Amino acid sequence: MTAKQQCGFTLIEALVALLVLSIGLLGVAAMQLKSLQSAHAGYQRSVATLAAMDAQERTWAKLAEVDDCPSGSDISTISSDWVEQWFGDGKIMSDAGNSQVAEEDDCEYKVTVNWEEHRLEAGDGRFEYLYRLPDI
Repeated sequence: MTAKQQCGFTLIEALVALLVLSIGLLGVAAMQLKSLQSAHAGYQRSVATLAAMDAQERTWAKLAEVDDCPSGSDISTISSDWVEQWFGDGKIMSDAGNSQVAEEDDCEYKVTVNWEEHRLEAGDGRFEYLYRLPDI
């Protein structure tokens, strides 16, 4: 081969290598974005778990106060105080609209935490926590 036949060949190699590198970097950027989204979803689920455990502790406190399983107006008061503490503007879970504490059965309760998750394709988050208090 003569020098004239090889002119510009290294430039094409460099452009192909640059294309392969840029496609790889786009993949890494997409993976980083997905990682951040998943980390935030994990954080939201952890906060929802803490909120649910707080609701359980509030019903335990009411059980100790009245020496009977809380029901009716007690659960309604617990639920409204709990929602006011955890959810709403300026609170840790500001976008959890219809979260509640509800009595399922005798001394069995269900805490439901719903939140809007705009960063994930899965949509909104939902966490349900069931617990039973001892019947005194």
